Amino acid sequence: MARRIASHRDELASKWASWLADRQAGSLALEPDTTGRMLRLITDLLVVMAGPVRREAETTWTAAAQLYGTLAALRGLAAGEVVEELQHLRELLIREMADFFVALPARQALPTVLRINRVLDAAVANAVVGYTDALVFAMFAKEGVPVPTAETVQAAITQLDAIEADYRLLAERLPA
Repeated sequence: MARRIASHRDELASKWASWLADRQAGSLALEPDTTGRMLRLITDLLVVMAGPVRREAETTWTAAAQLYGTLAALRGLAAGEVVEELQHLRELLIREMADFFVALPARQALPTVLRINRVLDAAVANAVVGYTDALVFAMFAKEGVPVPTAETVQAAITQLDAIEADYRLLAERLPA
């Protein structure tokens, strides 16, 4: 399954980014390139989470999902919008992988679908945690005004750099 997701990774990230751009949700507090990097990281990590090193990748997956929520808060999204964005990834994945799921033997199809849904459910939950944490921090730090500052944006970008480095280490351990 990981190989199949990997073969569609760029297409998934591109369609997801296009859908986000069409919605024009949020503010321009973040550069579109930063959002694009986050989308590619999530799709890259989805490959890892579907493969043999998924247990080792859980901490990185959780951190990436929480950062996705943080970036959503910096983009000025509402709480439901971050959930909707990740649910759209699930929809894209199901559409792109439908023929793969159908071709699996019945004994493998259901566990495979359930496993990938569990991974995406965890991402949604952790994105909401990251979103909530970012808003609470902003309210306490800025006397109730959750407006992104250059400092909070830079901290999120630094965190994105660190998670991308963690992903590269995990990717080295994936079978060819």
